[in-house]
Amino acid sequence: MDVAFFLAIAGLLIYTVIAYNELVRLRNDNDRAWANIDVLLKQRHDEIPNLVETVKGYMQHERQTLEAVTQARSASVSATTIAQKAQADAVTTNALRSLFAVAENYPQLKASANFLRLQDRISELEEQIADRREFFNDDVNTYNTRIRQVPELFLASFMDLKPREMFKVSEPDRQAVEVRLA
Repeated sequence: MDVAFFLAIAGLLIYTVIAYNELVRLRNDNDRAWANIDVLLKQRHDEIPNLVETVKGYMQHERQTLEAVTQARSASVSATTIAQKAQADAVTTNALRSLFAVAENYPQLKASANFLRLQDRISELEEQIADRREFFNDDVNTYNTRIRQVPELFLASFMDLKPREMFKVSEPDRQAVEVRLA
């Protein structure tokens, strides 16, 4: 009887340590996944001033568009939480889309090698950000599921682990894209 009791206690202790380590790993995976998104957001923010400077000379009548891009970048840089960064990211993405759409009206700008290089770089970063969002949301989903399942629920409560928010798409990005053929 003493051996069975000892084995049960040892088994429970071993399970607790394994579950604890798994929850810590999941939390760290979330942090790493977010850091990867943050790095790409920073790279995109660093490219925006170059893009604005390149475009300024061509788009003298598009001051509002340029200001929207600059303000979106400022909001992105000052955002601190995941929710704030997600919202700022959506605003930045929309401002950049507007800028690239307006650029279509300026053939000389579209022919500028510098502008094309920056446009390609930002588009590449946008794709990478979208991919990293998917990885982040997968990690968050796994983490949130595990901390809500029994018996990890009790250990997560003891560790004060709270569900994390996914990186969500803004409402305007959910709208159907209107395509107009000239």
